[in-house]
Amino acid sequence: MTSIATQPLHTEDIEVRGHIIDSLILPKILDTITQTGGSFDIKDISIGHHRQDPSFARVSVQATSKSRLQNILAKVSDHGAVPVIDSDCQTQTADIPGTFPEGFYSTTNQQTEVRCKGRWLTVEHQEMDCGIVLDKSTGRARCVPMTAVAIGDPIVIGHAGVRVFPQERGQSGSGFEFMNSAVSTEKPKGLAIREVAERLFEGRVLGRQNLIVGGPAIVHTGSSDYLCELVKRGYVHRLFAGNALATHDIEKSMFGTSLGVNLEDGQIIESGHEHHLRAINRIRRAGGIHKAVESKVLTSGIMYECVRQNVDFLLAGSIRDDGPLPDVITDALAAQRLMRQKVQNVDFCLMIATTLHSIAVGNLLPAWVHVVCVDINPSTVVKLSDRGSFQTVGLVTDVAPFLSQLLVELDKLEAKS
Repeated sequence: MTSIATQPLHTEDIEVRGHIIDSLILPKILDTITQTGGSFDIKDISIGHHRQDPSFARVSVQATSKSRLQNILAKVSDHGAVPVIDSDCQTQTADIPGTFPEGFYSTTNQQTEVRCKGRWLTVEHQEMDCGIVLDKSTGRARCVPMTAVAIGDPIVIGHAGVRVFPQERGQSGSGFEFMNSAVSTEKPKGLAIREVAERLFEGRVLGRQNLIVGGPAIVHTGSSDYLCELVKRGYVHRLFAGNALATHDIEKSMFGTSLGVNLEDGQIIESGHEHHLRAINRIRRAGGIHKAVESKVLTSGIMYECVRQNVDFLLAGSIRDDGPLPDVITDALAAQRLMRQKVQNVDFCLMIATTLHSIAVGNLLPAWVHVVCVDINPSTVVKLSDRGSFQTVGLVTDVAPFLSQLLVELDKLEAKS
């Protein structure tokens, strides 16, 4: 019987380029090779002398079986390693609607290219946990979610002819210097909030798109007036939320309460538990949030300001919702499709006090979109990172002091401009 030590080795050379040292890409590739049961030889390496200089490495990957070698190559390809001998990607026609062929290439949220007829094509609408449709006649490739697969779609299979460009971490140059760790629990919050303010301000000045993903705690903590101010001053271009944020915001506008609690003195109002249902009912009778604003049924609050300032909002429902408000999209897949469309040109995403919506939106964003998650619970941002949204950085703090100080920092930036 042949021992593992004497088994013939299957080998293939790979190359990786870019900021592979300071972004820890090369160490990750080598670690992946050994953890997956292979071995390696570094055949050539060139390290950039300056911070902006790219590096290069050619590595020979060895494994005791062809299947193990292919598994290793598949794993390291997600870190940007590509075979030295280029080959076009392979496709297989989808034969069942809403289903990928077996062996489909599963995407990451990082910039990806596929090789077709000797040319590398950028994959459009980059998103994690999707497949890739390749139209060889037009030379276009795009991410497609499983539910959107149609019979006859040419789906990329395997990892051959696919390359990934990992987001280079540590190559900041565009803000968020305080965010070198995923969760900023002990770092100076003043500096963190200042840099978030700079990002929002830059977005408004340069015409970039800022997305706010918000939870009902914004209202429960008495912070809705701060968010209203951000909307009125043009720092919010899109708002994603659920039925709860909108409902309790409208309840506050109509009754001065949130979940029946008076937001001025914290006292529980008699029959206050009915207020959110009565608020929903009034909006339904008015025909929706926009019509409620037009008819002056709704005269203040976050949703009111979104309508007044023409801020695009999307409310995605859940099985827990009361009512819900008529503007809430209750079909989860329909809501996901619309969210997917509306995040395409987003440059900065600020997630505030919502775990489920943060994870949902994080799954849709490409890795190059800057994301800040503000939550009193550090596990929210940890969950985002664990699910692949590694670009998310977290600020662990309560909503009210964060939004209050954020406006102070924006006041300073406006005064200087």
